[in-house]
Amino acid sequence: MEGRDTLIRKIQDHLDTSGQKYYSGFYVGTTNDPDISFKQHLVKKDRNWWLYVNCDNAATAKDIEKHYLDLGMKGSDRDNDDGSKYIYFYVITSKTKEN
Repeated sequence: MEGRDTLIRKIQDHLDTSGQKYYSGFYVGTTNDPDISFKQHLVKKDRNWWLYVNCDNAATAKDIEKHYLDLGMKGSDRDNDDGSKYIYFYVITSKTKEN
């Protein structure tokens, strides 16, 4: 699998395609099932900008999540240890649900 810095570069390249100017326009989270998370947040994958990445392990996913939270993305920095290896992102809209 790819390391943290390589993943961040790839994520950043994809974030740049979103048209968002500020990190605060994104939501970031970790999960074991991105599809369930997108459904919970009311993200329409055929209409909204979204991304998920499978990380090596939960520690890498949490580290990348913290990196983007520190840059200003919305999300929850709860310290759960559920083994989530996916990190997911979406552009916040008036129809998405951030919790």
